[in-house]
Amino acid sequence: MFARSLVRLAARSPAGATASSTATATAARAYSSSGLCFDLTDEQRQLQETARRFAADHIIPNAREYDQSAKYPWDIVKAAWETGLMNTHIPAEYGGLGLGALDGAILSEELAYGCSGISTAIEGNNLAEAPLILAANDEQKKKYLGRMTEECLMAAYCVTEPVAGSDVAGIKTTAVKKGDEWVINGQKMWITNGSVANWYYVLARSDPNANAGRAFTCFIVDKDTPGITVGRKEMNMGQRCSDTRGITFEDVVVPDCNRLGAEGEGFKIAMGAFDITRPLVGAGAVGVARRAMDEAARYSLERKTMGKPISEHQAVAFMLADMAIGVETSRLAVWRAAYEIDQGRRNTYYASIAKALASDVANKNATDAVQIFGGNGYNTEYPVEKLMRDAKIFQIYEGTSQIQRMIISRLLLSNY
Repeated sequence: MFARSLVRLAARSPAGATASSTATATAARAYSSSGLCFDLTDEQRQLQETARRFAADHIIPNAREYDQSAKYPWDIVKAAWETGLMNTHIPAEYGGLGLGALDGAILSEELAYGCSGISTAIEGNNLAEAPLILAANDEQKKKYLGRMTEECLMAAYCVTEPVAGSDVAGIKTTAVKKGDEWVINGQKMWITNGSVANWYYVLARSDPNANAGRAFTCFIVDKDTPGITVGRKEMNMGQRCSDTRGITFEDVVVPDCNRLGAEGEGFKIAMGAFDITRPLVGAGAVGVARRAMDEAARYSLERKTMGKPISEHQAVAFMLADMAIGVETSRLAVWRAAYEIDQGRRNTYYASIAKALASDVANKNATDAVQIFGGNGYNTEYPVEKLMRDAKIFQIYEGTSQIQRMIISRLLLSNY
């Protein structure tokens, strides 16, 4: 089924292109050899149009229903998988498209434009898969990444705990080695795709006496392993259809062959995964910011006060202008962060800038959109109140905006 989705994507490619050649060309990204270039490749424009059409056909018409019911959007997730919009970063040799970070950012913006809750459900796999793409051996990749392309399965990234969110070094979950096995005990919290995941990426403290850089080891844990308890669905302010749960590990036995990377390298692997995924989260925030701008602009042309559309009042026009400034600049920051990692360079500085800026812009645009809608904006019959609720989480998950600023300032000051 997934292979057929690749054929459908290839069918939208230039004449003569195959699914494999399209994926390779897209991943390689033929950037202009003449220097700075903001043009997308033909393949990237096709990916953008595919995601934009999917959001228009599948996500936007159903977003309100899923927001109100808070049910997991399985039908939309399965449609995204069949279309080839999931697991896009898995290398081609394991059945994926092998797309780069910039490709992923383009897709994330379009899906989040439709509904960031549904896009989080669709793209939750990216975060769980990133550590495997970085550090898994060939056998692990074949087993766990390969299965994601064979059928519509979900995975979850288990790092955050009730007392350790942005402070990853404060993780209490333990992993004790006994022979050729590890015994994991602890509790994870706010885990996206918690109850629907087929497997978990788990970060645990394996050496209680080491510093953070050497104290943790990460594991791939099958969901059906004895000792795992999935908690209740958390009813959040926004992105309500995303499946967020607590996961408890009680004497969960994991074979050493499911250890990811060397012992003590877990923190490094987890941070490396964030460098990949933070630009994608930023791209989702750009999608929300752009949607808020579009909704506000259309409404401002229809709503009249004092005998003219409110768009002609400078107070409103300037708010719209600021929305546009935010969308364009945050997208450029996201693309720069994605470009850096696609070039094989460390992008931590740019990833944190992109994530912090785009998150703040999404919240400002959503808030201003509610203001432009006035009383209607505060009502659930109109789309902008949902955008305002959905936007807030971007300043919290995958590292708070304050954590991003700590990272940025430390890297900045290290230059002096």
